[in-house]
Amino acid sequence: MDEERRTAIQRWYIKADHDHKTAKLLLEQGPDLTDNICFHAQQCAEKYLKAFLVYSGIHVEKIHYLPRLIELCGKADPQFHSLMEDAREITDYAASGRYPDSWEEIPFAEAQEAVEKAEKIMAFVKGKIPA
Repeated sequence: MDEERRTAIQRWYIKADHDHKTAKLLLEQGPDLTDNICFHAQQCAEKYLKAFLVYSGIHVEKIHYLPRLIELCGKADPQFHSLMEDAREITDYAASGRYPDSWEEIPFAEAQEAVEKAEKIMAFVKGKIPA
């Protein structure tokens, strides 16, 4: 792998890890920040999937729709399709909680699950890209 690609992957990892850390910190604050927890969980998963696309030499589309990113990752590694259900469940958090007109209360347990799903995707991707 060339240095440019390695640097791009590392940058995606850094941004994704920032989202993950933010989601975890917000979880510690309690149930009144669930919209932000879910948003950062979705962003973490999205950025890890995009890191894999870079690793695989697949064009990174400027989208937030996780099932599409899973589909693209699946072209390089069909095992990514095992993540489709988790991706579907958290993909809407990219936009749903960001604006007051579409905002709905998210139960704390659902926010915890969103972080767990993002962590599952994160671990999966890390297992596919050599250190």
